[in-house]
Amino acid sequence: MVLLQTYASPQADGKGAGMRLLIVLAGFLFALSAPSAFAAGQCAGPRCKIEAYVDPFVKTNNFSGVVLAARSGRPVFTMAYGFAERERRIPNSLHTRFHIASMSMQFTAAAALRLIDQGRLSLETPVSKVITGYPHGDEITIKHLLTETSGMADLNAQPEYADVLKEHQTPASLIERVRNLPPLRKPGTFEREEHSAYNLLALIIERKTGLPFAQAVRRLVFRPLAMNDSGIDDDGPAGTHGAAKGYQPTGVYGIEPAERIHWSAKAGNASAYTTAGDELKFFTGLVGGKFLSARLRSLMFDPATRVGYGWFKSRSDRFGQTVYTMNGRSPGYSSGVVYLTRDRLFVVALSNLYNSAPADISLGVAAILTGHQYERLDLKTSVSRETLAGMPANFRFSKDFYQPDALVHLRATNGEVLLDWPSGIHSALIPTSTDHFLDRNFWVPVEVVRDSSGTIQQLKYGGFSGQRAD
Repeated sequence: MVLLQTYASPQADGKGAGMRLLIVLAGFLFALSAPSAFAAGQCAGPRCKIEAYVDPFVKTNNFSGVVLAARSGRPVFTMAYGFAERERRIPNSLHTRFHIASMSMQFTAAAALRLIDQGRLSLETPVSKVITGYPHGDEITIKHLLTETSGMADLNAQPEYADVLKEHQTPASLIERVRNLPPLRKPGTFEREEHSAYNLLALIIERKTGLPFAQAVRRLVFRPLAMNDSGIDDDGPAGTHGAAKGYQPTGVYGIEPAERIHWSAKAGNASAYTTAGDELKFFTGLVGGKFLSARLRSLMFDPATRVGYGWFKSRSDRFGQTVYTMNGRSPGYSSGVVYLTRDRLFVVALSNLYNSAPADISLGVAAILTGHQYERLDLKTSVSRETLAGMPANFRFSKDFYQPDALVHLRATNGEVLLDWPSGIHSALIPTSTDHFLDRNFWVPVEVVRDSSGTIQQLKYGGFSGQRAD
């Protein structure tokens, strides 16, 4: 989970507030209280277990999209849930296209590796050889960019990033905004996601191919793998990409349309859209065939490189094998993918809701299909009086928290419990027991810790503890 939280953490994401239309599904409360079709004893096979596992996500408006699982490249489970456009009741299907946010890095990395296979780049090529005059360009190599160890300043962390999302951008305009910012560290060390490193990769791909980034990725990646439903959204004419409409959570169980952004502002790191079927084509192409040379394929999937080429890689105690994961979250959409090496099992979950549930769903489905432990959600529909006791309260977190030294405000409003972040984000907490919750935005477990008198003293958020600071 630590690796996943690196990409699904409550960092400022540049979203403005805006006016939004609230949508609540008809009959929602009835659906929550109705007897489950997957009651204990009625569910034996893997398919039924997966449907029972995903069902609470769907019923609580926390997943709308497609789940696909494949073993050795052959699908063993596929299912679509929810609506591609709720207002017109257009359902999601196995052919629905979704923006995939940070999972887009996999396509950018693949395009760069294809250029290396063609001899037009190398891992050791310095940025300065392609982008003349780029500060510290002699020190930063293509490998540093691919492994997010460049140390360059990150545009997504700048105060003006919300304004960047409101206008059409190009890889060149994005890099111009960070060109003269001081580097965060020397190249060679991974600390957190480097969005601007992949903006810079997009610009380098343009320069080496002589094509706009979207066309270059189509020629280098999508066309060779017959990924006919995939592309890079560079703000072309409305409707050309045909992706599902994006939505976001509001309150504990509500949904509303997500704020629109210019996807060109995420060129290279989060601007791609695809289908679950195309994701399987992509992964199958990576692990076999002639899409990449054996040398670069082994480099991409080398578990010694913990982060890089659009993947997290780790030895998992839960699964007892090397596991590759990646997920993404951008306004209106979220995604998650996992590959278990020993079982040759690939699972992808794509959603047109802005939360981090697909990361958990992909891992949960993988656990079901491999016979490992998993937990079904137990989400409550109301907050008890005991839960609300002692609120509001403030908590101070440490420097290594998602938002360093954050002072987080816990409060109850209209019977709902919320967390207010310094970045301006408000997270609704879904109750699972008296003092336990799930942060609906980031899908992180939250616990309120009380002393023997019942007074709130701590707030546990994932692996972090915040101390009372009123």
